[in-house]
Amino acid sequence: AGRVACCLGEHTPCPSSFEQGADMMLGRSAVGQRPNINSLKERAVLVAPAASVAHCSHKPLSSSHEPSALLKSSDRRKAGRVLNSRPLRQPAVAVKAIVADAAAKTVEGCPRGAHWQIHKFGGTCMATADRIREAAKLVIADPADSKVIVVSAMGSHPSSPLKVTDVILNMISRAAKQDNAFLLDLAQLQEKHVETAKLLLGQSKELTEFVARLLDDIANLKAMLQAMSIAGMSTEAFADYVVGHGELWSAQLFTLCCRQLGADVAFMDTREVLVVTPTSDGTSVDLNEEVSNEKLDAWYSRHTGKKLIVATGFIAKNPEGQATTLRRNGSDFSATILGALFRSSHITIWTDVDGVYSADPRKVPEAVCLPSMTYHEAWELAYFGANVLHPRTTLPAMKYQIPITIRNFFNLPSPGTCVSDLAKDQEVYQGKVTVKGFATIDNVVLINVEGTGMVGVPGIASAIFSTVRDAGINVVMISQASSEQSICFAVKKSDGDQAARVLQKRFADSISAGRVSAVQKIEGCCVLAAVGQGMVNRKGVAATMMSALAKANVNLKAIAQGSSEYNITVLIDQKDSERALRAVHSRFYLSNTPIGVGIVGPGLIGATLLQQIKEQVEELRREFAIDIRVLGIASSKKMLMKETGVDLDYWKEQFESEAVECDLKKFGDFLSNNYIPNRAIIDCTASDVPATNYLHWMKQGIHIITPNKKLGSGPLEQYQAVRKMQRDSYIHFFYEGTVGAGLPIMATVKQLQETGDRVTLIEGILSGTLSYIFNTYGDGRPFSEIVAEAKSKGYTEPDPRDDLNGTDVARKVAILARECGLMVEMSDIPVESLVPEPLRAVKSSEEYMSRLPEFDKDMDARLKAAEASGEVLRYVGVVDVTNNKGTVELRRYPKAHPFAQLSGSDNIIAFTTARYHKQPLVVRGPGAGADVTAGGVFADLLRLAAYLGAPS
Repeated sequence: AGRVACCLGEHTPCPSSFEQGADMMLGRSAVGQRPNINSLKERAVLVAPAASVAHCSHKPLSSSHEPSALLKSSDRRKAGRVLNSRPLRQPAVAVKAIVADAAAKTVEGCPRGAHWQIHKFGGTCMATADRIREAAKLVIADPADSKVIVVSAMGSHPSSPLKVTDVILNMISRAAKQDNAFLLDLAQLQEKHVETAKLLLGQSKELTEFVARLLDDIANLKAMLQAMSIAGMSTEAFADYVVGHGELWSAQLFTLCCRQLGADVAFMDTREVLVVTPTSDGTSVDLNEEVSNEKLDAWYSRHTGKKLIVATGFIAKNPEGQATTLRRNGSDFSATILGALFRSSHITIWTDVDGVYSADPRKVPEAVCLPSMTYHEAWELAYFGANVLHPRTTLPAMKYQIPITIRNFFNLPSPGTCVSDLAKDQEVYQGKVTVKGFATIDNVVLINVEGTGMVGVPGIASAIFSTVRDAGINVVMISQASSEQSICFAVKKSDGDQAARVLQKRFADSISAGRVSAVQKIEGCCVLAAVGQGMVNRKGVAATMMSALAKANVNLKAIAQGSSEYNITVLIDQKDSERALRAVHSRFYLSNTPIGVGIVGPGLIGATLLQQIKEQVEELRREFAIDIRVLGIASSKKMLMKETGVDLDYWKEQFESEAVECDLKKFGDFLSNNYIPNRAIIDCTASDVPATNYLHWMKQGIHIITPNKKLGSGPLEQYQAVRKMQRDSYIHFFYEGTVGAGLPIMATVKQLQETGDRVTLIEGILSGTLSYIFNTYGDGRPFSEIVAEAKSKGYTEPDPRDDLNGTDVARKVAILARECGLMVEMSDIPVESLVPEPLRAVKSSEEYMSRLPEFDKDMDARLKAAEASGEVLRYVGVVDVTNNKGTVELRRYPKAHPFAQLSGSDNIIAFTTARYHKQPLVVRGPGAGADVTAGGVFADLLRLAAYLGAPS
């Protein structure tokens, strides 16, 4: 009992209430009468015998403690039996010595100041002997003059999956439930630390010293846990004492490792220095700074001149001298408290991540590690669940303006994230970054209280929130309309039913009277917050955020922003959580306009487009802040999908080796669920199959770009549904390439109409194939020979009848007519086919070409008649808006007409409008070919980027 009381309180047991609790748990039968502790030990048999060393585990471990001075020979033999159970590593080779300045004068108190730096190592950094050794080398090599090292308990590792703090908590729980399995936990703890010590310290006096201390602690814990088990209960004070041993053991290991490496090091049990008082809610503690400073001076007077101190994290004492903990994030809190007490110049938190990210990397793969943030920003992000320092943890550092850097122990080149005051943060960002990070609180419930009787009535909000408070419910977010007609707030999903129930009861009379119309509970919600101190007085941040959400098709249920402007919070549907998070993050961090692209049809046009994107993607990102990523490629048979983008240097190889069976619905689903908020499918096929999916894709928030004419000239009902979707949403449908390939035909029609002009007539040579044929025909060769030449040069389809029958031109006429407001079907457009009637049904193109010369006379006759009148033959498509009709036919034009001036395969289109009625507006240029068609599609993609916010 003396051992337990000594460990729990001061060295000399005192008749405190705490000791009285220990008396009860240890079975003390009368005042002053102590139980036989050995009989308790006999009941709790351990795997390894415990050494009965004279000192307690909280006694300082200093460089003067030699095993011979600490241990009786019998104790050394017991420790030896434990150590000899497995081969040992040889002692470490010293890499550097830290020697106290011999000329340093003895001081009464601790010399505080900027020469001190604090390093804190988390559980993952302490998980193995190798990691402890590397951490020790790291701090010894640090050129800082004086250092304090704060360590957590050992974490888990594949080679030793035991997480010490979790095992200790489980052990306490089992003991309180009278489950003797706590003895197995205790044995596991002993084994883990003994094996780690063997690997870390080798066969050495340091190993013997550590194991002896460990066995003594194990004996103490066994007795205390056995007492808990007998009593069938555990007090908070007992649990706090037991749970802190993980930090004690890891700090002792770290200290002994530093000593082996040649450092003049002191061990600090922070229970001898830190005095804390629980907060009123019991969730945290407040530092008694005055008393802690006095205790630090007293501690340092016993360790004068030490410039390397290894301190235990997580543990402290209360004003009564009882062992306690610093609660959540306790080891980080220890580091910032010690930083404040030592008035250090810097605090470094070593962990297993590169720093604080702009968003959760598990939800946003493109999240970036922030180089800097302010204390207030850290508070805000921590509230929303981001993996940042707990707000209370930063308070001691903030009080003395000590920067805290979060760094990755496993990625030393990474500079990490520095949490500091606003002035230092502005030095990093120079005012260029307004929003630092985004976070979500998932699965919340929106409670909405509304009614006309609430308007102007004092105390409504007070009644609502006091009712919720009395029910023990925490409010996550509040939003109120200025009219006071409704007040809504968000709570955790687990509190939703209770919140609605207590409010309905509280306002039952008002609901019956009609003053309050309803208390609504809306489930399946998510809170999304943008955090950044740079938002203060910065115009347009909220608008940018809302615009990004709107363009990602995310609807807002509620909005909240405090006057401090540190965060903007919105409430959205849970199903939109990740998409919304990715949308706002992309808008502020990826680039001004990120676009994820899916290519359907990697044929001639599609492959050319991919090459053009590859050649321009870096310049677009650098010069125009447009980030284009090809996420998928689909043919008629298979598809390739890549979450972070296809490598455009090797897309053909990837497509051949990694593609799966094509399913256009799954292709659209993949794109719609991608983290990039702006997504587009580019249909480079001539098939009507992709066109049937346009409407579904657009409903999924995917923009459509295509040179495929099948939708624009297809069934009118399908066309109108897509155009309505385009008008009613932020989803775009671009189809410039359908009529003029790379020529700005559709853009011209749109601009004329949008500026108030009225198109009356459009006529043009709309086929590059037929343009070449009739530009060449007339040189003395027969028509069939000209067609054969066009086919050999690749101007025609494999079967030239697909060009000569006029269907392609008719589709373009239908598209132009619909753009001008004429809702025509293909069947409404008369088409003059240039395929002789007898040849339309022949089975092969070869047979067609072989028989075409039989009909040269008919075409020759039409050519001679035109030439006799000083005219030329041209195959044109006409949209007569005035007479509500469209036609496709072979016409004659004077040789002075612009249509007669064409050469090669150029297209030409003439627009007669109210403004251009004397002389038509003419657009002329190449209207066919993979390069120009792909270029036209690429231009549509950049036009989409401009609509989405890219700079012009």
